[in-house]
Amino acid sequence: MENINTTILSICVLSFVTGFYVSRILNNVKAPPSSRNQNPKLRTSRDESLDEADEEEEEELDINSIALNDIPGEVRMTLVVRQDLKMGKGKAAAQCSHATLSLYKKIINPNSDAYNPDMMRRWEYGNGQAKITLQVPNQEEMDLLYAQAISLGINACIIHDAGRTQIAAGSATVLGLGPAPKRVLDQVTGELKLY
Repeated sequence: MENINTTILSICVLSFVTGFYVSRILNNVKAPPSSRNQNPKLRTSRDESLDEADEEEEEELDINSIALNDIPGEVRMTLVVRQDLKMGKGKAAAQCSHATLSLYKKIINPNSDAYNPDMMRRWEYGNGQAKITLQVPNQEEMDLLYAQAISLGINACIIHDAGRTQIAAGSATVLGLGPAPKRVLDQVTGELKLY
């Protein structure tokens, strides 16, 4: 019976991820290229660590996380960095910043399904806007974590790089999760190592 439940869960997660990306491909309309005409070869490592908003964000789902308000305890954001890309520390920090801002903008926007002022207050004032940075080996595992988070009612975003510095354009770099109760986040990321 346990093997059947595991198989069904695996099929559901894979179906969700596949459907999400097929939908994204079918509905993808690219924005015009940036009007800035910078030569990436002229950028320094300092420029990379100060990485402006050069990232493309994944088309995201806005999840109603109101049900998570009833779960007591610490609230945090979790930032999951892909290890196979071998990003420099500055690049990874910039990508994590993009994920943090993306999640923040979702949860404070009253026009978004993700709007949850109670969770935001718990995160901001309950324990100092806690964030934890973890590592994941590759994009496939990151996609599974994304699907698990969505299924648990956790807001999530995947940051994609614009390809102006170290990483190929469109590469998924960081998965942002939350803010959400630590107890729920641990169901998704509890087995991951610190970054």
